[in-house]
Amino acid sequence: MCGIAGFLDLKRQTGAEDLAAEARSMADALIHRGPDSGGEWTDAAAGVAFSFRRLAIIDLSAAGDQPMSSANGRYVIVFNGEIYNFRELRTELGAAGCQFRGDSDTEVMLEGFAHWGIEKTVKRLVGMFAFALWDRDEQRLWLGRDRLGIKPLYYGESDGLFLFGSELKALRAKNGWRPKVDRDALAAYTTFNYVPAPRSIYAGIQKLEPGTLLSYTFGGKVKLSRYWDMRSVATQDRRAIDDSEAIDEAEALISDAVSRRMVSDVPLGALLSGGVDSATVVALMQKSSDRPVRTFTIGFHEQDFDEASHARAVAEHLGTDHTDIAMAPEHARNIIPRLADWYDEPFADSSALPTRLVSELAHRHVTVALTGDGGDETFLGYNRYHAADALWQRVQRTSPLLKRLAAGILGGVSARQWDRLAQLVPPSRRPSLAGDKAHKLAAGLRETSADSIYRSLVSHWQEPIVIDGQTPNPALWDDAGAVSDFAERMAFLDTTTYLPDDILTKVDRASMSVSLEARVPLLDHRLIEFAWSLPRHMRLRDGTQKWLLRQVLYRHVPRDIVDRPKSGFAVPIADWLRVPLRDWAENLLDEQRLREEGWFDPIPVRRAWSEHLAGDGNHWEALWGICMAQAWRERWSAGVQT
Repeated sequence: MCGIAGFLDLKRQTGAEDLAAEARSMADALIHRGPDSGGEWTDAAAGVAFSFRRLAIIDLSAAGDQPMSSANGRYVIVFNGEIYNFRELRTELGAAGCQFRGDSDTEVMLEGFAHWGIEKTVKRLVGMFAFALWDRDEQRLWLGRDRLGIKPLYYGESDGLFLFGSELKALRAKNGWRPKVDRDALAAYTTFNYVPAPRSIYAGIQKLEPGTLLSYTFGGKVKLSRYWDMRSVATQDRRAIDDSEAIDEAEALISDAVSRRMVSDVPLGALLSGGVDSATVVALMQKSSDRPVRTFTIGFHEQDFDEASHARAVAEHLGTDHTDIAMAPEHARNIIPRLADWYDEPFADSSALPTRLVSELAHRHVTVALTGDGGDETFLGYNRYHAADALWQRVQRTSPLLKRLAAGILGGVSARQWDRLAQLVPPSRRPSLAGDKAHKLAAGLRETSADSIYRSLVSHWQEPIVIDGQTPNPALWDDAGAVSDFAERMAFLDTTTYLPDDILTKVDRASMSVSLEARVPLLDHRLIEFAWSLPRHMRLRDGTQKWLLRQVLYRHVPRDIVDRPKSGFAVPIADWLRVPLRDWAENLLDEQRLREEGWFDPIPVRRAWSEHLAGDGNHWEALWGICMAQAWRERWSAGVQT
C-alpha cells in the first residue's frame, strides 16, 4: 500500500531538478501512506514527474521500490495497492521469456503491460490498485483504478499542468496550482455527506471512477474507457442453481479471496465487528491459519451502539488473539480536529471516527488488516433493501389519505421519543436507531415512486442550502432502471456510488492515516460477479438479508452468536452533539459565521440545529455534514478560492 503522485508540465519548461523537487513535495504530503521509503522519476524533455511513498508489504527489498521501469525501458510506473494473483501471472510471463529482478507484484504488473498491453493486463488482475504509467514511446500517460474503487486516484488539468495523486493534499502541494471550491460539488456533498464521483471538492479535479482507464497525451484530451462495468454485472442472466451448490461455491470463492489476501511479508490481522461480514472473513482466515489470527474491535460505552461483546463472542469461538477498546466522547474530541487532515475533502460518515480508532489499535500490532467491507452491497445486507422494497409494495396498495396519516404519526413523534419507546422491546428484538428508522419510514411514505424512496433514504438535506450551488445527481441514477428489481437496483446504485465514495473512502483514509493496509476480500471481483449471477432469493430470502453469506458463516460459527438485528458501525453522534460536542458544533454552526463565510444558508441550518437540541426532528446526520464541511474549511481554506 502506498501513495502516488505526479504531474505533466504541459509547457515543458521545468528543469530536471525542479521537476524532481516538485514531485518530491507532492509525495511527502502522502508520507502517512508510505513511511518506509520514497522516490521520484523525471523526464525533463517530456515534462513528466512521478513520485512515490512506499509502505512495504510484499518483497521488502529495494527491488520493490518505485517508480519502477520495465525491463525494456518503455514504461515507468507508480502503483498503489496489491495484486493478489501476481504469482500466477509471473509464472505465465516467465514462460513467455520475461526476466524479473525482484519478487514484487509491481514488477509483474509492469511486465504484463509490456508483454500483453495495458487493457488486457488490467482485465487479468485480481486486486486493488491505482496506478500511473508513462509510455515513453507514445509519450502517453495512463491512469487506472481497480474495478470497485478500493484505491483512490484524483486527476485534473489546470494552469498548464496535468496533475494526479492518491489524495488531494498531494495536488495541493504542487506549486502553481490554485484550487477553487466547486459549489455544485459542495451541494452534492450536503445531500450525500460525501462528494460523489466523478467530482471532487475542487473545480477541474476529478476522481477516476472504478473500473476505468484514462489515457492522456500532450495537447490532446483525456480519454476514458471502462474495462469493467458493474452495470453489465448487475444485469447478467441469473443462474439456475440449488442451495447447497450455491453455498459451496460461495465458500470456495470467499476462502480463495481471503487466503490470497493473507499473503504478506509483514504482520497481518483483521478488523472484527461481530457482524456477519467480518465474522465470515475472520472465520475463513482462522480456518487457513496455523496460529491464532489477531483481531481488533472498537466498542462504545453506550449500550445501544456497542457490538464489542458480539465480536468477543465470535473471537472466543474461533480462538483468535483478540483486542478491543471502547470509544468514548473524549476519543471523538481528540479525533475530530484531525478528520479534515485525513479526509481532505468534506466527508461526513460518522463511522470514520471508530474506523480511525480501530485502525490505530490494529497498527500497534500488525501492518495489514482484512475487513468485512462490501458484504452488504454484494449480498443485499442493508436494512433498506428489504424495508424499502416492502414499503414500496405496501405504498402501491395504500390510499393517499392513509399514507399521509401514517407519515404524520411516524414523523410527528421525535426521534428521541421513538428511541425511548424502543426500550420497551426485548433487547434481542429491539431495533437499533429506532427514531432514525421511524422518520425515514415517514419520509418514504410521502414518496410517489420506488426510486424516490431510495433517494429520500440516502439523502440528508432535502432542501437546497448551498449558496450559488446546485446538486448534480450521480449519472447512474438516470439509467439505473436497467436493473429491474428494486432491491437489486438499490444495491447496484450503492455499489457504484456509496461504496467507493463513502465506505471505501472512509476505510482507505482511516487506515492509511496510521500506515495500515486494509484489504477487503468480499470485494474480490470474482465474488461480485458470482453473487450477481444468482437469483435474488439467494441473497435476500423471506426478509433475511445476506442469506447466502450467513449459510457460509453458519458452517463455522453457531447461529446464536451472529443472528441479531443489524446495527452497522453506528456512532452516538446525535447524543454527543447535544452534550460533549455541543460547544464545538455551536461554534461551527454560528449564524453570523455562516452568513459571513457564505457557503450555507443559515436559516435552515439553525432551524435544524435548534430542533436537534430540543430533541425534535431527525437532523443529526445532516448537521454532522455541515459541521464536517465547516471543519474542512477551517483546515484547508488557505490558498483556496471559496
